[in-house]
Amino acid sequence: MPLNRRTFLERSAAAGAGAAVAGTAAAAPAAARDHGRPPRRYAFTVMGTTDLHGNVFNWDYFTDQEFDDKAHNDVGLAKISTLVNRVRREKGRRNTLLIDAGDTIQGTQLSYYYAKVDPITARRGPVHPMAQAMNAIGYDAAALGNHEFNYGIPVLRKFQEQCDFPLLGANALDAKTLRPAFPPYSVHRLRTPCGQDVRVAVLGLTNPGIALWDKANVSGKMVFPGLEEQAAKWVPRLRSMGADVVIVSAHSGSSGTSSYGDQLPYVENAAALVAERVPGIDAILVGHAHTEIPEYRVANKATGKEVVLSEPLKWGQRLTLFDFELVRERGRWTVEKVTAKVLNSNTVPEDPAITRLLGDEHRKVVAYVNQTIGTSVAAMSTADAPWKDEPIIDLISHVQAETVKAALAGGAYAGLPVLSQASCFSRTARIPAGQVTIKDAAGLYPFENTLEARLLTGAQLKDYLEFSARYYVRTPAGAPVDTAKLTNAENTPDYNYDAVYGLSYEIDIARPAGSRITGLSHAGKPVDPAARFVLAVNNYRASGGGAFPHVATAQQLWSNSEEIRNTIIQWVRAKGTVDPAAFASVEWRLTRDGVPVF
Repeated sequence: MPLNRRTFLERSAAAGAGAAVAGTAAAAPAAARDHGRPPRRYAFTVMGTTDLHGNVFNWDYFTDQEFDDKAHNDVGLAKISTLVNRVRREKGRRNTLLIDAGDTIQGTQLSYYYAKVDPITARRGPVHPMAQAMNAIGYDAAALGNHEFNYGIPVLRKFQEQCDFPLLGANALDAKTLRPAFPPYSVHRLRTPCGQDVRVAVLGLTNPGIALWDKANVSGKMVFPGLEEQAAKWVPRLRSMGADVVIVSAHSGSSGTSSYGDQLPYVENAAALVAERVPGIDAILVGHAHTEIPEYRVANKATGKEVVLSEPLKWGQRLTLFDFELVRERGRWTVEKVTAKVLNSNTVPEDPAITRLLGDEHRKVVAYVNQTIGTSVAAMSTADAPWKDEPIIDLISHVQAETVKAALAGGAYAGLPVLSQASCFSRTARIPAGQVTIKDAAGLYPFENTLEARLLTGAQLKDYLEFSARYYVRTPAGAPVDTAKLTNAENTPDYNYDAVYGLSYEIDIARPAGSRITGLSHAGKPVDPAARFVLAVNNYRASGGGAFPHVATAQQLWSNSEEIRNTIIQWVRAKGTVDPAAFASVEWRLTRDGVPVF
């Protein structure tokens, strides 16, 4: 029977403390027994996932069909379960551990449904599908991701209670006591054939950006110091407690970059820095960046020892395998070799035990997302939205601007022009001609962002747009334009390119970043640098996400706890008919030396 979280941690802590006390006393006799014998060896495997984002089934709830992409990847814990079962058969169940690096309970309509529609926090509420699936598969530990906090701390605490494994976060601290708000680590004993257990410690680290991105949910309740700082505190403790192997599960990418700007003193993607600067770590399961890194080796500056990092692709598309080879000499286990690789979930079928377990939940959510909420006069798509002003993105901004105008009506700022920012979150989102369902509207906005109103000047908006326009690769006039290579300059993802609705402007991609915005106007007149505008903006951007200038420090005029996605759904329901002619126009375009690119 699986241990509940409290019992598991008590036993782990007791085991670790016992090892720390008994280790020195037993060392001399053990060393004597080992003298003259060939060294004993033991191998084990740690499997890892990350950024599951609510994916259990190989299903896309926004298109209501099996998931597929250009690389024909598959997604979901049901696929991961099949891979895990195969590895356990090959290696032996007792010679494996299974961990995760965070971002578990947000991302699909399946996870949304059990946070908002039929919430797990309700009296006699359901068990979260991700908890059910991960318990059934047999996870040993999971780090917290930043998206764990999107639905608020009560939902996270309920999810934590429902898991048969610990949720780890050494740098998620109580704001008042500065003590860990979640277990910092877990300790796991692996039985070896020679009778000497191997003690594996898993340290969980999450992303300091939570303090910005979910400020409304965590401010005054929790603080999130840097990964390197907390790893330096806990890794020596784990070693002193007798850990033979130390693994870090870090919801933090490996690139050393940040999207915080000057909002936080910490590095967002700090996993490689932790490996380089904190001695005593054997391997790091990397998360957050949504990239695939089968194996990446980083030499620790203090010891010269190589630390092995691996990041499996998001949504359950890959499973990382860390293979450890240990040798026992002089009364202790030491890590002799670590390698890593990833397995592709599209090579196996879904585990029927998992699909049966959650079949009812899946069917409920499919029925929910297929509810009709209105009709559309024309089909709209995001296929060209990264480089053209498309009606489907105008829809997002129009709803946001209307919402903010209504909120400010009758107040001191009611007379100011209201603008709106929006991004292309998915290049496959669409609104069909005819019936519009919840899944269609929700597909435009896959994140749980809420809406704010910030006060900006014309000059600040110009800076904002220049920063956004760095998204485009500089392309000289006359050179061929390949849309597959036009965007994501400076590794800028689609969600960090904003178009601003309500302004007219051109982006000259022949010019260097920082001097691309031309013809900036409002209501047919050039924008006065001193003029004041209200910007309808999502809370991620308003909190500093993407490091856009000015907005995070701008005066907040209004904020809302309702998700933008739900606001769009409610707007469509209220209108009944979506007509692009009522809200869409071409306000921005790409140019080169004044000549339109498209």
